[in-house]
Amino acid sequence: MSTEPSPWADHFGSRENQSHAAQLGMWIFLGSEVLLFTNLFVGYAVYRYYYPDVFIEASKHLKADWAMVQTLLLVTSSLFVALAVHFIRKGRQFLTAGVLGVAILMGVGFLAIKFWEYYEHYKEGALPGEFYHFAELPQQGGALFYTLYFLLTGLHAIHMLVALGVLAWLVWGAVSGKYTAEYHIPVEVGGLYWHLVDVFWLFIFPLLYLVE
Repeated sequence: MSTEPSPWADHFGSRENQSHAAQLGMWIFLGSEVLLFTNLFVGYAVYRYYYPDVFIEASKHLKADWAMVQTLLLVTSSLFVALAVHFIRKGRQFLTAGVLGVAILMGVGFLAIKFWEYYEHYKEGALPGEFYHFAELPQQGGALFYTLYFLLTGLHAIHMLVALGVLAWLVWGAVSGKYTAEYHIPVEVGGLYWHLVDVFWLFIFPLLYLVE
């Protein structure tokens, strides 16, 4: 007889109720994350209204081509995470782990590009707040743009690191046989978090890199 504890909790009444409760909990959490980023987007909109010309010029100094590469990496990674949910529903643990591993590599590639971009801004002096000394843009407006840039992309990068940790945990669970065709709630809710982080970037990318 197996001594492994059951992943199903009796107090939910049924497996369907447990699945619905887990998904509802994740959606509530994702809603709070949406509110957090929405406040930042509103703040960005307000300052862009006051400094439209500076924001347009500052956007031209960002590396839009590399940001497009980052966007392609994240969109493609979401496809692999969706495939992971598909495979685990069929009980194919190693395929699930494999596609999640590919998504992790794409996420790491995204962050590598972002940290390189930060380093380039550091060399230029395009830093937030009182550390700003970028000669090609005025202090007023320019410092605000880069403050918002680092705030938005930095917060997104933190979420990416958390999401990568979640995917790594899911890989371990899939390889160890923790998830099956009958029990795969963590893969579904973890996938939802990854997709939300990707969606945030789809808003950040045009707001910062495609200002016109």
